[in-house]
Amino acid sequence: MIDVRRADERYPGGDPAAGIETRHAFSFGPHYDPGNLRFGALIACNEERLAPGAGFDEHPHSHTEIVTWVVEGELTHRDSRGHERRVRPGDVQRLSSAAGVRHVERNDGSGPLTFVQMWLAPLEPGGEPAYDLVRGIADPTPYAVPEAGAMLHVRRLSAGERTAVPDAPRVYVHVVGGTVRLGPHELGPGDAVRAADERDLELVAGAGPAEVLVWEMSA
Repeated sequence: MIDVRRADERYPGGDPAAGIETRHAFSFGPHYDPGNLRFGALIACNEERLAPGAGFDEHPHSHTEIVTWVVEGELTHRDSRGHERRVRPGDVQRLSSAAGVRHVERNDGSGPLTFVQMWLAPLEPGGEPAYDLVRGIADPTPYAVPEAGAMLHVRRLSAGERTAVPDAPRVYVHVVGGTVRLGPHELGPGDAVRAADERDLELVAGAGPAEVLVWEMSA
């Protein structure tokens, strides 16, 4: 099964008047869609754009693995466990909210900030909150989230370059930038593919460079 979801199908959200623009790939807040609650472990894939000085004030999370990928700019993160970091393009940040944690996310820079934030449901609820930040993750080194039975692959492709998609019970592909082809499907920025029980899939970059996030998930 291959299900293509286009960028213009995402649910709009955020608070544009406050400099926050969000595009949700899954059912979220007032945009409730019982047929689009999750795919595998993934329960949210939000494209966030924050104007300079804008951000999300302190708010709680629990029982969620929150993985953040910055596309442009610099994200300021602070949480109730004492972590304060600046997250930049190429970094992978993960906040395991477990039994409960609070955090703040802001654009303290002078330019625009764009990031992709993905939420995954853990295999088991509860536990102690944890924080991790990997600077400049290398392609094709995967980033494992064992708490959710998932693994993130970052693919940076040059024009015409090919790369295999992992064979897994569930695979979620999100195009960050550029254009790629997956089978017969041409994909652009913000487009996503949900693949279940597929084998031998391949991504092929278009005429220019492309950046793609690929989640490999167990059943």
